[in-house]
Amino acid sequence: MVEPLRYGLPRQTWSVAGLIQAAADALAARFSVCVVQGEVSGFARAASGHCYFSLKDADGASALLRCAMFRRAATLLDFAPRDGQRVELRGRLAVYEPRGELQFVVEAMQRAGDGSLYEQFLRLKDKLEAQGLFDAARKRPIVSYPRCVGIVTSLGAAALHDVLSTLARRSPQVRVVVYPSLVQGGEAPDALAAALALAARRAEADTLILCRGGGSIEDLWAFNDERVVRAVAASPIPVVCGVGHETDVTLADFAADLRAPTPTAAAELAAPPLEACREALDGLTRRLQRVVRHALDREQQRLDATTARLARPGEAARRRLHALGLLAHRLGAATQRPFEQQRAVLDRQALRLVRAAAVERARAAQRVETLQARLQALDPRRVLSRGYAWLADREGRVVQTVRQLAPGMPLEATLADGSADLTVAATYPLVPPVAGD
Repeated sequence: MVEPLRYGLPRQTWSVAGLIQAAADALAARFSVCVVQGEVSGFARAASGHCYFSLKDADGASALLRCAMFRRAATLLDFAPRDGQRVELRGRLAVYEPRGELQFVVEAMQRAGDGSLYEQFLRLKDKLEAQGLFDAARKRPIVSYPRCVGIVTSLGAAALHDVLSTLARRSPQVRVVVYPSLVQGGEAPDALAAALALAARRAEADTLILCRGGGSIEDLWAFNDERVVRAVAASPIPVVCGVGHETDVTLADFAADLRAPTPTAAAELAAPPLEACREALDGLTRRLQRVVRHALDREQQRLDATTARLARPGEAARRRLHALGLLAHRLGAATQRPFEQQRAVLDRQALRLVRAAAVERARAAQRVETLQARLQALDPRRVLSRGYAWLADREGRVVQTVRQLAPGMPLEATLADGSADLTVAATYPLVPPVAGD
């Protein structure tokens, strides 16, 4: 349909579908086969086998090209594409008619090196890993039954709605505190670190959930910032990180105490369902009841035994007397045995003493006999019996030489059969012979 002339030019009116189709035909004619190079962003593989992602320049320019790689071409890939990877695509430009969007239909893909963001990701990961921020030994277990769960995310994020809905549905017994923060953009790292520090100062939550929805590597870059990663590692409260979709991995995931594939999964890991808590309480109740019942049964048995003993005091007294009798018998045997042992020792010692005394008496008698014989041999009377006399003066001094005598000196002579008084008439000393005579 051609309208009347206006400003001297005819104007054609298009339908939306017709205009899009015309643009698609023009693009197909002009860019039927082309090659483009850039970084992969937001790569996703659908259940049908088709792959969808965006391609951007490595220099950080804002231009973004949506790409579609259908299952036939995807099956020919010899590697697994990932966000931040530099690739070279061969295909054609087309228009996705339902939304009127420009897209690149990929016929072939090959690697062209990693992109700058991904290179930064790997360098920072190696640095923080070398400093021990990702060590499994420093990760803490998540509280099994938290009283309060803190959420660090944006108030306008769909992830917050998912987490709150999951906690309200599964764990209504848990109190929830939200620590709002930016989750995207240049100011997001400082905001996330400040929110984590605020939660640590207030110390009201048993577990923290750090979360946001999925997106490209640029959208999630705040969770790869070193300030955020160190804040997560330094948090005194255990952190569950649920950022993006299952295929999205950030450095905050490595530093967190537990990684969840999605924000919803993070809520499920942070708090147990109410039914599980009730079952655990029921199990504890039954266990406590069994323990109390067993304790009561034991005490009842002790009480019955005590009652039975008190009902028959005579029996108890007899048992006590019998026990005392056994003890007395053991005591008597214990005291008698040492006495018998000592008596045997004394008997052996007495026998040895008697034998020793007899031997000593025989030896003494022999010595007496020997001494008596020697004494008898030296008895002067035996010498006198051979005709000798014992001379002594009036004072009883023995006279041994004539030099002791003087004429007229009285003496007493003792003979073998008696004594006699004598008077010295004269003395005759013997003259010793002269040498040479």
